[in-house]
Amino acid sequence: MLRPKIPTMPTPVGVTAPPAVVQPTTVVQPTTVEPAPQTMTPAAAPGVPTARPTVQFTPGSVLAVVGAGTAVVLVVGTVLVSMLLATAVTAASVAVCAVVVRSLLTSPNKRRR
Repeated sequence: MLRPKIPTMPTPVGVTAPPAVVQPTTVVQPTTVEPAPQTMTPAAAPGVPTARPTVQFTPGSVLAVVGAGTAVVLVVGTVLVSMLLATAVTAASVAVCAVVVRSLLTSPNKRRR
């Protein structure tokens, strides 16, 4: 009655693809002593298209990024300072309420008749 019901794995229905067969390959080491010249950038090879376009920064775009970063820092700083101020105001009001309640409870003989 309290045993969990474990779902069973359903059997595949229809045509399933056979698993791909991986053919082993051999690695051939070069026999020369000097290494082959290698290019560091894909733009150096003629006729080879690059996967991504080159990003170019202009002074205007750098200024826009710096301005956006400054705006984000100012907004986040304003939000954090306002949260800190709200916490301080709440703590001060709770402290004042605690002092008032304590003074009302500890001195019942000072009430006016």
